[in-house]
Amino acid sequence: MSKTEVVRARIEPEVKRHAEAIFQELGLNTTEAITLFYKQVTLCRGLPFPVCLPNEETARTLDNVDAGIGLVECDSAEDMFNKLGL
Repeated sequence: MSKTEVVRARIEPEVKRHAEAIFQELGLNTTEAITLFYKQVTLCRGLPFPVCLPNEETARTLDNVDAGIGLVECDSAEDMFNKLGL
């Protein structure tokens, strides 16, 4: 099948750079990645990943993290596990 359609989108440069670096690690170029996404949308008859709004507790936790409330800093993984009681 010939490729004759064009998709144009504006995206934040940092998001684009990060995604394209991952595409490169996967051996894909941007066109192949977009094509793969479109094919998955078609096969799934929707987005190929869950998209939902966070529940009340998760939303509150995300707001607290953004505000720097209730954060616990750890010096290492071992310190984190100790603080978690593991």
